[in-house]
Amino acid sequence: MDRRTLLTGISLSLALPGLARAGDFFAFLAALRARALAAGIPAAIVAQTTRHLAPNAAILKLDHHQAEFTETWVEYSSHVLSHARLQAGAAKAAQSRNLLAAVTSRFGVGAEPLLGIWGIETNYGADQGDFGVIDALTTLAWDRNSRFFAGQAIDAMRIVARGAAPAARLIGSYAGAMGQPQFMPGVYLSTAVSFSGNGYPDIWHSDADTLASMANYLRKYGWQPELPSSEPVFAPGLDPAQTGRDVVRSLDDWRRAGVRRLPGAPALPGDTRAAVLLPDGAGGEAFLIYANFNVIRRYNASDFYALAVGELGRMVLSA
Repeated sequence: MDRRTLLTGISLSLALPGLARAGDFFAFLAALRARALAAGIPAAIVAQTTRHLAPNAAILKLDHHQAEFTETWVEYSSHVLSHARLQAGAAKAAQSRNLLAAVTSRFGVGAEPLLGIWGIETNYGADQGDFGVIDALTTLAWDRNSRFFAGQAIDAMRIVARGAAPAARLIGSYAGAMGQPQFMPGVYLSTAVSFSGNGYPDIWHSDADTLASMANYLRKYGWQPELPSSEPVFAPGLDPAQTGRDVVRSLDDWRRAGVRRLPGAPALPGDTRAAVLLPDGAGGEAFLIYANFNVIRRYNASDFYALAVGELGRMVLSA
């Protein structure tokens, strides 16, 4: 399946100003092929997966024109935690109840973060992207002169070489993240799990493999089963200078500072370590964050993202 998006009838150099050097792409591609062969990728796979590659104008346009992130937490959460996403999550949670219990039992990661990540990344598998992964990674590796993206392109070839998935299945975002959990190819190779027992992990079509793979990722980075990632709290009058991920104190200390947990919050020992986030500053919402918050940030290094994962998971499970 060729998912390349090229501008028909228009030269690449005219389509985007940055593509005037398109001629050197083929020298880059030759070097990438040589690197893949040296890494042990069979020649037939290298030829098959790179035969029709060319700079992808749609990918470059998206990469060069990323929107500047200027939203507040209230703005961000209002669309990330949309009613439609909550409805879809509640339906998925009900449909996957037994599967979520089995994954939790195996990996020690609860349903809350899994549903939160799944919903935000791909709307529970509905929006996985439509770019060929090797196409995207090769275009970005060339344009950015990036060894990272080149290495990920070779990892994608390795997936094909192992028979884990055909090249046509390697579909994802313009940045090369694949499937329902949006794993980079290297993460797929190191972390994806075939929980369904049907051979190699199928993170594109299998909910079981998707949830288990996300849980395995969180477990690898130190998920603590007894802790939430975050929780909303009352923190009236708290000095913003005393907050942030690096200001870690015990729950007892935060209680003495005036932070109040909400009714129904999980019972935790008073010496549990936590920090307080005020994502929109003084007068806005307040959250206690725990060690698992930083584990979610390994998935996406954004405080807003990690807060939204916790909020979405809680809201879906209580719907």
